[in-house]
Amino acid sequence: MKSLNPRFIFLLSLTLVSSSVGFYLPGLAPVNFCEKKQEGDAGECQTEIQLLVNRLDSVESVLPYEYDAFDFCKDVNERRPSENLGQVLFGERIETSPYKFTFKVDKPCQKVCTMSYDKDSKEGKLKLDFLKRGMELNYQHHWIVDNMPVTWCYLVEDDQKVCNPGFPIGCLVNQDGNPKDACVINADFNKKNTYYLFNHVDITIIYHSVDETIGMGARLVAATVEPKSIKHSDNDNPTCEGSPMDIPVEFTSNLKVTYTYSIKFKHNKEIKWASRWDYILVSMPHSNIQWFSIMNSLVIVLFLSGMVAMIMLRTLHRDIAQYNQMDKADWVKIPTAANITYEEAQEESGWKQVHGDVFRPPRMGMLLSVFLGQGTQIFIMTFITLFLACLGFLSPANRGALMTCAVVLWVLLGTSAGYVSSRLYKTFGGENWKTNVLLTAFLCPGIVFVDFFLMNLILWVEGSSAAVPFGTLVAILALWFGISVPLTFVGAYFGFKKPGIEPPVRTNQIPRQIPQQSFFTKPVPGIIMGGILPFGCIFIQLFFILNSIWSHQMYYMFGFLFLVFIILVITCSEATILLCYFHLCAEDYHWWWRSFLTSGFTAVYLFVYALHYFYSKLQIVGAASTILYFGYTMIMVLIFFIFTGTIGFFACFFFVNKIYSVLKVD
Repeated sequence: MKSLNPRFIFLLSLTLVSSSVGFYLPGLAPVNFCEKKQEGDAGECQTEIQLLVNRLDSVESVLPYEYDAFDFCKDVNERRPSENLGQVLFGERIETSPYKFTFKVDKPCQKVCTMSYDKDSKEGKLKLDFLKRGMELNYQHHWIVDNMPVTWCYLVEDDQKVCNPGFPIGCLVNQDGNPKDACVINADFNKKNTYYLFNHVDITIIYHSVDETIGMGARLVAATVEPKSIKHSDNDNPTCEGSPMDIPVEFTSNLKVTYTYSIKFKHNKEIKWASRWDYILVSMPHSNIQWFSIMNSLVIVLFLSGMVAMIMLRTLHRDIAQYNQMDKADWVKIPTAANITYEEAQEESGWKQVHGDVFRPPRMGMLLSVFLGQGTQIFIMTFITLFLACLGFLSPANRGALMTCAVVLWVLLGTSAGYVSSRLYKTFGGENWKTNVLLTAFLCPGIVFVDFFLMNLILWVEGSSAAVPFGTLVAILALWFGISVPLTFVGAYFGFKKPGIEPPVRTNQIPRQIPQQSFFTKPVPGIIMGGILPFGCIFIQLFFILNSIWSHQMYYMFGFLFLVFIILVITCSEATILLCYFHLCAEDYHWWWRSFLTSGFTAVYLFVYALHYFYSKLQIVGAASTILYFGYTMIMVLIFFIFTGTIGFFACFFFVNKIYSVLKVD
């Protein structure tokens, strides 16, 4: 096996990364804006800019909430844009807001609304308590202008500019006088046991002129916000100046909060519409770490490739040549100067001695075939999804597209699951084809759906926006039972019509006794060791994926992810082949389940890393959030277990078939 040219890998990864960042989704046409049009103006462009609001989320809680759940200003004529399946599953709830602007019309201080809280009103107290809880847990606004996130940009260490696609609703100075989260940005936030509400925002919209002669006006290329806390002295005619809007922990007097904003438009000649996401993505971490991850993974791949090449080209080639050309009678005629005996050759070539048992059907072949069918379905789905993401079709601009694509592909790939499962089950000599088909269609999807439904019940009870509506659950079940299950049956029908895969050597009637194994050739140590190298290839990429899920950071590095996916497939395959060969040399022919579990054990390391991430990186509080974190993590672990196990099994399956097919056995 030849190792890949490092220069080729570098160019390929560079191409993938650049395509994932710079390419914009075809079909999302730019929107043109212009100043108030006069009669007779040519072209079509919009003058009004609508600001949309999305769910609010927090790094300290897994529970997102709709904008309306908090007592903020609401749009009188509220509308909700249609959302795709991926947006609903991820808990996005987009709606219109009372923040409406006219293109190139600056407003220094504009009142939105005033919210009143009566200390004697139970409803007012509950609303204010919920708002305080949101500030304490650092819940973040997510606003959208022209399908772009409104970002909060600030400086961190070494004067590096970071743009976050969200900004906090407020912050808390605790009873010790220590400011939490965003309270560190202003020295005036210094009262102990006090909340500071960001009730004013300075919004800046940056636009790029196109061609005003044909009525194309301008296109928006950035939108930034600077949140402020202002206690307005005159709630009817605010001036947007004053001391911070402080709210004491103890609600002892009536309270009025006036929400205001300022809007300013800026022209920029350099930023093009097609690259308007770049200022957000550039400020996000961390391409250098990504390259380190890739190089680390490539070292592992080259090491494993060298090991496999050595086995294939030296050991196996020599063993097969000797075994095919010489029988015991030949060894009697060999001069003693050859310095090798027949018994020594037998010891060195233990894998050939089990040719009569190596294809003996495994125990629980039904369950193994079901896992492999589902694993094939997941593998093809993942490959196509990541490939489309690399081409830019699933960019962050197309909200929910990644999840929608994955779900639709999984549903449509039911045929592959049914075919692979039934064909392998027939190869194992199974006859209960009805049970096989039903388990393939319902076992793994059923476990995932039950887990997902239980997590959804918790979200319903907590009133979170991430709770999938009943209608969407019905739609998911309809996709499963109406499309995926029938396609699985179709695949199984064609799989059972085909003959089972014929092994290259005949299986003996009486099983061969397996000799006493050393510690390292026993099943459990081999399985535990097998998952280390594949996990070592992905753990850095895994950190960014978990950040995007639980810390609500935008994930866009699909070029890196696709490259890591290919490296993971190669590493799982080679690690499993190596361990499979070592076990066969020790005359242990129970390789079917072991090959699946060897690479599948990577999922156990994934779970351990998720535990580490939960306790060391996250600040999640509350039983509900903890249960949700581990509930969703178990779904990821199960899918990853089946996915990696399938890769290892088929690599070992083809390896074993290949080496035994070239043996001449009487």
